[in-house]
Amino acid sequence: MSELFYQWIDSPVGQLKLIATQDALVAVLWQTDKPSRVLLGAMQESLDHPILLKTQQQLQQYFAGQRKIFELPLAFYGTDFQQKVWAELLKIPYGETRSYLQIAAAVGNVKAVRAVGAANGKNPISIIAPCHRVIGKNGALTGFAGGLENKTRLLHLEQNI
Repeated sequence: MSELFYQWIDSPVGQLKLIATQDALVAVLWQTDKPSRVLLGAMQESLDHPILLKTQQQLQQYFAGQRKIFELPLAFYGTDFQQKVWAELLKIPYGETRSYLQIAAAVGNVKAVRAVGAANGKNPISIIAPCHRVIGKNGALTGFAGGLENKTRLLHLEQNI
């Protein structure tokens, strides 16, 4: 993996840690994230990194209800299966949800619901790759790295604009 740069930003859902290589965003992590959820190498703080600044600006627009689609270069680091799941997350339209079963079907294995849940839980690019839009097939909100309260906030934000 290339050299990593990070910065912390404040948001309506708490502090977020933005992490990028020279060329792409690789993570949006929660202040309360377990260190083992997304494993990345050593990184240095950068308050003027262009991709981190662009990410901060687009997240501010999102939280203000002014942005529904993110336009950022993304780089996902994970297994082939995880990357398939994360690619499906990017296809979920703003304001909509999908079940774990629907994501499993989209990646070609309806029996992989638990594996989809595990991959969703390891999504390194929270909010932008909208894992918060994945819910139980009965409509129940299930696990979320940022906490169920923040998952509810994000879904509420998107469904009321």
